[in-house]
Amino acid sequence: MLTASFWVRAYLKRLELNSIPAYVLRHGNDASGAVLVKCARLDGTAEAFQRSFDLMTGARTWMSLVRGTEADVDASIRKQQSFDPDLWVIEIEDRAGRTLLDEDGLRD
Repeated sequence: MLTASFWVRAYLKRLELNSIPAYVLRHGNDASGAVLVKCARLDGTAEAFQRSFDLMTGARTWMSLVRGTEADVDASIRKQQSFDPDLWVIEIEDRAGRTLLDEDGLRD
């Protein structure tokens, strides 16, 4: 299993190679922290994604945690941070909403 810090570094590199600006807003636990990905569309709206595990199939997928105004999404992320001190938060800035989370290697 990959460590959280390794996954984050690889993800940031993939975003960079696709000219998608991304930043680490919160550095979580290097070994096992969960990761939230926020995509700001630069129009006042945003969406945050979290990794989900399907107990029936064993598959890992990224699902939308919250979508709406950027202020609402930020408030939801702050709430998640209050529950999980090991949480990583990555912010992407992309008008088209590209996250690359559905690409091979990022779902697992």
